[in-house]
Amino acid sequence: MRDVHPDHDRPRDREGRPADSDPEREDARGAQAVSLAHLAFITVCIVWGTTYLAIHVALETVPVLLLAGLRWMAAGVLLSGILIARGRRLPPLRLWGPLILLGFLMNIMGNGFVVFAQQYVASGLTAVLIATTPFWSALLERLLPNGDRFTPRALIGLSIGFSGIVILVWPEMSQGGAGGRAFVGGVIAIQLACVGWVIGTSYAKRHELGDHPFPSAALQMIFSGVMLLAAATVHGDWAHLTFTPRTFAAMAYLSIAGSLVAYSAYIYAIQHLRLSLVSLYAYINPIIAVALGTVLLGEPLSSRIMLAAGLVLTGTWIVGRK
Repeated sequence: MRDVHPDHDRPRDREGRPADSDPEREDARGAQAVSLAHLAFITVCIVWGTTYLAIHVALETVPVLLLAGLRWMAAGVLLSGILIARGRRLPPLRLWGPLILLGFLMNIMGNGFVVFAQQYVASGLTAVLIATTPFWSALLERLLPNGDRFTPRALIGLSIGFSGIVILVWPEMSQGGAGGRAFVGGVIAIQLACVGWVIGTSYAKRHELGDHPFPSAALQMIFSGVMLLAAATVHGDWAHLTFTPRTFAAMAYLSIAGSLVAYSAYIYAIQHLRLSLVSLYAYINPIIAVALGTVLLGEPLSSRIMLAAGLVLTGTWIVGRK
């Protein structure tokens, strides 16, 4: 027997809306959604730009694996609780495998490697290097079957961006020593984080992960938190965990604002705004992170760093243009 929906037989106007609906009310709802989406976009720009500072502070007393693991576990449990309270169901068992893979690629690689890198790389520079993510996205797109070929513009953008990275790391590479090697290792870890994020994003676009993004995101957070906390346990990090009011506040901020609020805002923004607009957060985050790192942490801001950052962001902008 055919499933009958109450709206199926209702007469409709030229725009496909039920004839007895209120266009003004629907237009008002649409305008409200767009206004909220702009607010969500601003939230992403500000909050994700401040998470690098929070990671720097949390690392003062919290080991790397525990920092990343506790952050994602707390965010996943909180989001799951909210969803269950609102009557949402978590994804079925058949989706757990893909979500575990996504948790590894996007949360462990994409975030955990950044936390590791910030032991050796300043918070502002970390945000600038994260802005190279579109480079890796462009490279992956070219490697996929039927992917787009490199255009001269993309090659120019990649060349400019990677020249900025070379300018940034060359002094430390030429000086050598343990500090220089650690810095270069941190830069490599950040680039691997970008690769993990890009592969995870591409995988998520090509696979069915449930009817609604938030339950899948909650389970993904929990899975990555479990893996990170298990690794921290094997590594013996719990014996070195201490909290001060400062580091506890940073951890709470990362879990609630950085993971729960900002990620939800990002999902809402991309549902109601042009992706080209939402993607601008990648250019705004480094500006906020560099400013906070310089003012609050006393991180250096030399002409070389400014030149390198300018080249990276310019290259990213060129590659990201359609």
